[in-house]
Amino acid sequence: MAMPMRRTLGALHRTICSSLKNAETSLDVQHPIPLYLPVRTKKRYFIPPAVGLKGKRQENTEAKARAAGIVFRQQYFERPINIACTAGIFDPYIPPEGDARLSTLSKEGLKQRTEQIRQSAASQLAIRKIKEHDSVFTTKDFAEKAQEIFIEAHHALTQFNKEKLHSLVTERCYPEMTRGNRYKTIRWRFVESLEPPRVVHARCPDMVSKGNLYGQVTVRMHSKQTLAIYDRFGRLMLGSEEQPKDVLEYLVIERHLINPYGRWRLHGKIVPSWAPAKDPIIKGLVFCNLSSVFMDLAD
Repeated sequence: MAMPMRRTLGALHRTICSSLKNAETSLDVQHPIPLYLPVRTKKRYFIPPAVGLKGKRQENTEAKARAAGIVFRQQYFERPINIACTAGIFDPYIPPEGDARLSTLSKEGLKQRTEQIRQSAASQLAIRKIKEHDSVFTTKDFAEKAQEIFIEAHHALTQFNKEKLHSLVTERCYPEMTRGNRYKTIRWRFVESLEPPRVVHARCPDMVSKGNLYGQVTVRMHSKQTLAIYDRFGRLMLGSEEQPKDVLEYLVIERHLINPYGRWRLHGKIVPSWAPAKDPIIKGLVFCNLSSVFMDLAD
């Protein structure tokens, strides 16, 4: 009985649909077409706060999310480190004022002598550790080697040889030497050594872990050098190429001792507090003849 009823309802549905289509055709009924109008809204860079929130305390969004069941992922602010060198100078050497020994009868001289004895004892222990990893290390030969590293590094700096400079200076010293030299011309020359270089300080610190040792050796170097810095227009900013100056420097040379392929590189300099101030850099302005510029444009 269900099948005849289904057939009857299907036939009735088809009859009604055909009658409606015939009625629409006879009356010429047209359905409206939807109209789309593009509306350009103003882009708001600042959305004002809702009304009534001015006096209320700002709620913590993380607490609201936690109450709603949403878990925020914890953010870790990590900073990459480089284990090829240290980030600074450990227990830096304190040069005596004027680089001269005071009388031990005075209070300042006795204090200076006590500090020298303390530093020399720690330096001997550090040198012993360095010799365990570098069997050919000697304080006499190392001072000459440090001076050669210093000269080669400055020659690479004047020639802008980045590959060679990276092999002669550490990752900490590289930005300090190259910062601000992009559009400048550097003329540097090592004239002579006034005194033989000598090792005055040594430290053997560890970083990250206890066995990760680094060797830092401070070398006193008294020499005569010339330095001239020109800007990008060829004007002299600092120094002179003809007039040499006596320079007293304390160089810090570092090496990653547990690395079998490590090498001694320039790590930094120690500037004493009693050192004289540096010469000021001469900055000039470029003036051009406007009339000549207008004449060139007219041609």
